[in-house]
Amino acid sequence: MPVSAAAEDETSYLVGLDLRGRRVVIVGGGSVAQRRLGLLVASGADVHVVARAATPVVESMATKGRISLDLRDYRDGDLDGAWYAMACTDEPETNAAVVAEAERNRIFCVRADNARHGSAVTPATARYEGLTVGVLAGGDHRRSAAVRTSIRDALAGAAVTEFAETGPKPVGVALVGGGPGDPDLITVRGRRLLARADVVVADHLAPQELLAELDSHVEVIDAAKLPYGRAMAQQVINETLIDRAKAGKFVVRLKGGDPYVFGRGYEELEACTAAGVPVTVVPGITSAISVPSAAGIPVTHRGVTHEFVVVSGHVAPGHPDSLTDWDALAKLRGTLVLLMAVERIEQFADALIAGGRPTDTPVVVVQEGTLSSQRVVRADLSTVAQRVRDEAVRPPAIVVIGPVAGFGLDPQTGSDSDGG
Repeated sequence: MPVSAAAEDETSYLVGLDLRGRRVVIVGGGSVAQRRLGLLVASGADVHVVARAATPVVESMATKGRISLDLRDYRDGDLDGAWYAMACTDEPETNAAVVAEAERNRIFCVRADNARHGSAVTPATARYEGLTVGVLAGGDHRRSAAVRTSIRDALAGAAVTEFAETGPKPVGVALVGGGPGDPDLITVRGRRLLARADVVVADHLAPQELLAELDSHVEVIDAAKLPYGRAMAQQVINETLIDRAKAGKFVVRLKGGDPYVFGRGYEELEACTAAGVPVTVVPGITSAISVPSAAGIPVTHRGVTHEFVVVSGHVAPGHPDSLTDWDALAKLRGTLVLLMAVERIEQFADALIAGGRPTDTPVVVVQEGTLSSQRVVRADLSTVAQRVRDEAVRPPAIVVIGPVAGFGLDPQTGSDSDGG
């Protein structure tokens, strides 16, 4: 006797999977796959992506060793050894073939383009202080996402309603700072606006796990500016924001950190305003302060430093485009926080030493701060460049220079924190 679609939805069995160290295969490397990678990586899964092409964010995750990426067509047998699989291509025939292989090998498989034809469904999820909440709503993705958001807000102290989408629909563009990486560190306002977006234009430093919370109808546009890799031109980003907003869509421009701290947020504000598009700016927690804090390092400390300076490492000392007076920075006694500085750390250290900063000044480099993959490398000005090479430190990383870099009590344990 045939089973109705409604009955199939009602019989879904919600379960938590321990994927730590277990092989998960995702076929497809576009925005749909990208939205699922954050949670899978955070769960500790051994993620393998097979795709003809991949977004810059997916490529970046592979470069960092967080996933493996095989750029080619899907082949039967790609699911060998997998515990879980996802078919996320834009080709129904390929997705069907992936599901068929999974079925033969008794591997649960999500089919992104047609959930009813897969053997597993991804619930709308939220995490709060050790709790994980999953919501299924019979294939109504908007309802499951709204209920999930409402439950999460209720756990944080708000009231529960079935649909979190109360009040008038936001319009225009919201420039939202996503914080330093941990999805729990986005502001409440930023998360609520994100939940109501029609379009999300996201950088690679924006918390990727937040993309997994979006409703399936939301258009996700990858505007990743990968360090020293390919980039979506700023003009194209501006035009994308304006075009989508003028089409009646509510657009969230999701950035890492704060939109106005080396995030080109004001450039986007100017472009939207000139085009007559209303803009909402939602500040975010900047990585310049929060990442050192996560490593147990205060950027200021009574009796030690009365100032801290945040500097972009995008341009080398002595470059014609540099606006930074490195000699003046070298004479300061306080804290220097360098962003985007890993690739040129030797030049920055040399410039500070040449300007008079002592060679034994403590330095800390924090890679992927606030994430489970965070690591801390300690050195001084004379050794930091070699330490960065020896430890194969890659962006995103924050460099802290000054007396406070010699601190490092773990806020959880009270012991010295040292990941490198």
